[in-house]
Amino acid sequence: MRLVFMGSAGLACPSLERLGATPGIEVVGVVAQPDRPQGRHLAVAACPVAERARGWGAKLMTPPNVNAPESVADLAALKADLFAVVAYGQILRSSVLNLPPFGCVNLHGSLLPKYRGAAPIAWAIANGERTTGVTAMLMNERMDAGDMLLKRAIEIADDDTGGTLSERMGRIGAEVLAEAVLAVVNGTARREPQDESQATFANKLRKEDGRIIWAMPAATIHNRVRGFNPRPGCWTQVAGGATLRVLKTRVEAEATGEPGWLVAADREGPIVAAGQGGVRLLEVQPESKRPMSAADFVRGHRLAAGVRFG
Repeated sequence: MRLVFMGSAGLACPSLERLGATPGIEVVGVVAQPDRPQGRHLAVAACPVAERARGWGAKLMTPPNVNAPESVADLAALKADLFAVVAYGQILRSSVLNLPPFGCVNLHGSLLPKYRGAAPIAWAIANGERTTGVTAMLMNERMDAGDMLLKRAIEIADDDTGGTLSERMGRIGAEVLAEAVLAVVNGTARREPQDESQATFANKLRKEDGRIIWAMPAATIHNRVRGFNPRPGCWTQVAGGATLRVLKTRVEAEATGEPGWLVAADREGPIVAAGQGGVRLLEVQPESKRPMSAADFVRGHRLAAGVRFG
């Protein structure tokens, strides 16, 4: 079977490797996002999938618009039987979806129909879910609404972040995707339509989503810090308006005070009052500096009770 793989994020790399190692599957093309500025210094770099695919022998394509006529023509020339899509980052239109005779199989980072959309892993943690999973589905022109082929549940650990859960999902999802792809080609796949009444959405994350609203309950703030780590990251302002990234926290249920005010600080770090309980800051990153323990940040800035975070 000739297969084209579409993916960009690190989450997709295990699936590319698994499909490439599966007997009977020949990866004839890899489609990824173009090289873009990345990191603090905005150096132009390839996305993880493009970096991994170089040297494979499969044709590597990085079109700015995969639905453009020239891109569709390049894809058609590969004469693939099926497209496999994982965290690619572009919406596929009918001109692409209709190319492979066996269709396009997508691996999505949730138990559909919950958390359709661009950021299912982050929002599942941010919303305090205890269980999520991966779903392999046949794609149609509606976002994440195609018939489901295979699901696998994944428990969310108390210390999971968006980054750690994505890594675990990538490994488990690779096995699910390979099984689903083979089932489609062999004619043994069982298609299950999604229940539209149960659909929820996980919108693309913006920087502003990471701003800490101290009026929220402490548990909500803590879960958002976990879910939005590493991207877009949670942040607040302190000490004259300087931005402080908050990387790791703990809920202090018994803490009380006006939301956003520093109520205590000790060798473990500061406690900031929230709408319900308090949030212990454990690891932070000041502007233009490396991550540090929140206790070191307090000592360096001589913060004491009565300082406002906002």
